[in-house]
Amino acid sequence: TAGLCPRCLMAEAMAPTQVEAEPTAQLPLPPERIAPHFPQLEILECLGRGGMGVVYKARQKTLNRFVALKLLAPERVLDLQFAERFTREAQALAALNHPNIVTIHDFGQTGGFYYLLMEFVDGVNLRQLLRARKFTPEEALAIVPPLCDALQFAHDRGIIHRDIKPENLLLDKAGRVKVADFGIAKMFGTVNASGNAGEPAAPENATQTAVGTPSYSAPEQKTDPQRVDSRADIYSLGVVFYEMLTGELPRKPIEPPSRKVQIDVRLDEVVLRSLEQNPELRFQQVSEVKTMVETIVGDAGVPPADPAARPVSPGKSLPAASSSTTPTQQER
Repeated sequence: TAGLCPRCLMAEAMAPTQVEAEPTAQLPLPPERIAPHFPQLEILECLGRGGMGVVYKARQKTLNRFVALKLLAPERVLDLQFAERFTREAQALAALNHPNIVTIHDFGQTGGFYYLLMEFVDGVNLRQLLRARKFTPEEALAIVPPLCDALQFAHDRGIIHRDIKPENLLLDKAGRVKVADFGIAKMFGTVNASGNAGEPAAPENATQTAVGTPSYSAPEQKTDPQRVDSRADIYSLGVVFYEMLTGELPRKPIEPPSRKVQIDVRLDEVVLRSLEQNPELRFQQVSEVKTMVETIVGDAGVPPADPAARPVSPGKSLPAASSSTTPTQQER
């Protein structure tokens, strides 16, 4: 990630994914306008905005650490549905204390702002890496297992991400994968104090309509969104895996990755089964994907490469991307 700036990461990550009418976006407030409402923070700069939120880089004074401050977009403050979605992201992240999931430090409302105080990921997102250069199969195989760990951790706690895509997958300077942007997460079970899924959660408005990014969404997210479960994330993972291996999105009919690039043909089964149209024919747990990938890597006897260890281009950084929530770092 040498030479890649966090500003590009945050701006790239914040693209709207909701297929719905968007209100006219307002310009983000300058740091000096919001600083009086957050005396515990030194607001440094606006990193980007999207359809649902604005992300600022800040320094937490007491701990002397950088953090990401995400505010509900100004035009959304009076929109109860989006305020509920913003709250849901905070609740989802608070239940997900995992090294491969962006950490939430605080959540609340002050001065008319709904806010999330989150881990600041100093690195790049997967989209930036894919645009900069072609991945080797070893680099793709390095990303999948920790991504599976993060998703399995969320699924075990009754939370489906519903928007897994390269913009929402961050890699820090140490090469660690971080899943971001749980703004449209669906909680299909309550989470008790011990972090275990309990009784089914009450239906929430965001599950009544199709959400997610079309190119990465499972078919059932469009046709039957109320019945979406964790297997939708497995489909999205399959799309990302296919794109890392081949450099392109899967098209109908799906051509096995091994026909496009030189890889172990056993990876075809992993990818194509993840991309089954019928959820019943996919892997039923994302941990199964991890097991198969690690078996293939182990049989090959070659440790997977770290995609964050290879510079994008010597002496060059990525160009600034257009704004998106991703926030990704972390939103939409």
